[in-house]
Amino acid sequence: MQRRMFVSLIAAAAALSFGASAVQAAEEVKIGFIVKQPEEPWFQDEWKFAAQAAKEKGFTLVKIGAQSGDKVITAIDNLSAQKAQGFVICTPDVKLGPGIVAKAKADNLKMMTVDDRLVDGSGKPIESVPHMGISATKIGEQVGTAIAEEIKKRGWDLKETGAIKISFEQLPTAHDRVAGAVSTLTAAGFPAANIIDAPQAKTDTENAFNAANIAITKNPQFKHWVAFGLNDEAALGAVRAAEGRGFKADNMVAVGIGGSESAINEFKKPNPTGFFGSVLISPKRHGYETSIDMYEWITQNKEPAKLTLTSGALMERGTYNEVRKQMGLE
Repeated sequence: MQRRMFVSLIAAAAALSFGASAVQAAEEVKIGFIVKQPEEPWFQDEWKFAAQAAKEKGFTLVKIGAQSGDKVITAIDNLSAQKAQGFVICTPDVKLGPGIVAKAKADNLKMMTVDDRLVDGSGKPIESVPHMGISATKIGEQVGTAIAEEIKKRGWDLKETGAIKISFEQLPTAHDRVAGAVSTLTAAGFPAANIIDAPQAKTDTENAFNAANIAITKNPQFKHWVAFGLNDEAALGAVRAAEGRGFKADNMVAVGIGGSESAINEFKKPNPTGFFGSVLISPKRHGYETSIDMYEWITQNKEPAKLTLTSGALMERGTYNEVRKQMGLE
């Protein structure tokens, strides 16, 4: 009798255990992906690759645009109400870090950041939150290397070559990218005295044009010019300014960052311009891999690496289609 009761208890326990496992297995995995500028192509691509991960793994992706701190908090509450288990975020302001971390914890949501890393009250990175970002310095170094190699290939006299450094010191990423380019250029033998600082008021083509135009006007001694900055817009602004001063593709080498539509349109022009190349940053890793990381964290308790930094790939007029294909963008 006692043995029969013991067996029955084991069977009941097994049934309960199986039922709990079945419920757990059936529980829908839902992951949020919050971005600061949902209309931008970069974030659209991140969402696209996050959706690819969702399709492969069978989880629900919730795409949310949050352009302000208030919208971020609302987005996190929204995800909690939808019974999501975690989210990936690129915040509109990294200084919101402590508040975002506290809110995620209060709503029992796992979180990781992408692109922009959260900082605490003293401006230091919040290292407890897993992050995938872009190595601004490495990308800048790629720009500098590409320019240095092209100068060498063309056989330019360095004494007669000037470099327009389109700067925007208010943004740490801009500073790091430009610093990376400068470091590789000077390491390759480019005279530091020939690097002309051209600060821009905003990070667009018009302001880069104005900054570069002043630099070229004040330095008529140079027969050749190279240019670099935060993004493709900086390089394109410098190219347009140089063209206005008579410097065409033969005497101008500008390398941008981003692989934007503007860069592609420049490559598609019938005749080459001074816009030599662009370092394409891959949104695939940032959208796909972060989503996979979050899924595995939720389902397998496998926490993502605390810090992952990605670089880019140089694309030129003759290679941009192939490079985009390799990066999953074609």
